[in-house]
Amino acid sequence: MALYEHVFLARQDLSQSQVDALAATATEIVESNGGKVTKTETWGLKGLAYKIKRNRKAHFVLLNIEAGGDVIAELERQTQINEDVIRYMSVRVDEHEGGPSVQMRKNDRERSRRREREEA
Repeated sequence: MALYEHVFLARQDLSQSQVDALAATATEIVESNGGKVTKTETWGLKGLAYKIKRNRKAHFVLLNIEAGGDVIAELERQTQINEDVIRYMSVRVDEHEGGPSVQMRKNDRERSRRREREEA
């Protein structure tokens, strides 16, 4: 089976529980077609470099997937239909990154800096 990273951006007006439901739906699509989601990360609400479909911000979600190309094609087809997803991208990788992704480490680093400033 091939390894993929699938990232999608959800509309800014969705709640966190709705974003989690989108991730669960994507996981369901992959698993029902014989694939496996090894990791799901929600990166949170982030500002975009430019407006996408009238959105200045978006919820970012990463899925690490072990599946064949046909499973990814079906996931992308379903994602394209969903009005809550404004952008998505699937990339084939040689291996999945162990531990938290670079984006999650960046978020942790920013939180710790913010705490240090508040304590000082």
